Amino acid sequence: MKRNHYLQQLGPPQKQGMYDPQFEHDACGLGFIVNINGEKSHRILEQALTIIENLTHRGARGTEKNTGDGAGIVIQLPHAFLKRKAERHNFTIPEPGQYGVGMVFLPPESNQRRAIEMHLETIIASEGQRVLGWRTVKTNNSEIGETAKRAEPKMRMIFIARNPNIVKNMDFERKLFVIRRRAEKEIRYGGMFEGGKYFYIASLSYKTLVYKGMLVSNQLRGYFPDLSESDMESGLAVVHSRFSTNTFPSWERAHPYRYISHNGEINTVRGNMNWLRAQENYLESSVFGKELIKALPIVQVDGSDTGIFDNCLELLTLAGRSLPHAMMMMIPE
Repeated sequence: MKRNHYLQQLGPPQKQGMYDPQFEHDACGLGFIVNINGEKSHRILEQALTIIENLTHRGARGTEKNTGDGAGIVIQLPHAFLKRKAERHNFTIPEPGQYGVGMVFLPPESNQRRAIEMHLETIIASEGQRVLGWRTVKTNNSEIGETAKRAEPKMRMIFIARNPNIVKNMDFERKLFVIRRRAEKEIRYGGMFEGGKYFYIASLSYKTLVYKGMLVSNQLRGYFPDLSESDMESGLAVVHSRFSTNTFPSWERAHPYRYISHNGEINTVRGNMNWLRAQENYLESSVFGKELIKALPIVQVDGSDTGIFDNCLELLTLAGRSLPHAMMMMIPE
C-alpha cells in the first residue's frame, strides 16, 4: 500500500493485500526534563521544546516534508494558565486536585462535534461529576501538510469538577479513567455518532495534560500557541518525535500517550493482548470494585503497539501498583 494513499484516508486501514495491522511496530525519539526540586516554571517547557526541535532527525514524515508521523509533549497541569483561560470563558476552576482536564479530539463539523460533546457531558453527569466548562484549544495549522490537515481534528479542553464525596486523589483519577473508557466505547467505537472516528481523548487527568498531533517535531511549538504562554508552567515534561517503522500515522497515534512515550518496537503484542482479553472476565480490583467492568475491554485493538502497552500499564497503575512495579511486571528482567 502506498503511504501517501493511506494518508488521504482517516484512521488506520483495514487488513488488505500484504498489509496486516497486527504486524505494526514503532521506533521513535524522545526526551525528558525535570526540575529535581519539583518547582514549576515556563523554562521547563522552553527547554523541552528545544529538545524536541533537536529530535527532528528521529521523526518520520510522508512524501510531504511538512506532514509528520507525530510529535507531542506531556506536562503537569498548568493551574495558573488554566485558571486564566477558564475565567476568559466565564467559568471558574477550583484548587489543584479538585478538577480534571481532558484534551479531546473532535470532528471539525460543528453539528457532529456538539452531539458528541453533549453525550460526553451526559456520561460525566451519570458518573457523579460536574462539567465546569469547555475551551477551544488554539491551533495554527499554516505550517502542516495538506494530508495532515485532511485528518485534523478540532481540539477542545473539558474541565470536570471533582465530586466532594471523592476523598482520595487516585479515586478521582480512576473515576476520570472510567469516564474516558465509557466515552471511547460509546462514541468512538459505538457506531452511533457521525464523526465518531475523530473522537479521541489524549489525556483526562487531574495531574497531567498532553499536547500532540500528526506533526513534524519542529512544528509542535508553532501549532500549539498555548505552549508559548508565560504562565504555562510545569515541573517536568516528556517530549516525543515519532518514527513509525511499519505503523501508519494518525493524530491519535502521536506520542506521548497517557502514561508512556516509547522509542523502539514491541514484538510480543499479539500474544500478550490475547492473554489479557482472554482473562478480562476474571479481573477483580479492590480499588475499582464494580466500576472495573465499565472500563472493559482494556485494549484498544486499533491502537499501535505502544498504545496497547499503554492501555495495560494504565490499568495496572490505577489498580494500585506503583509505576515501577507495573513496569517490572510488563518488562521483566
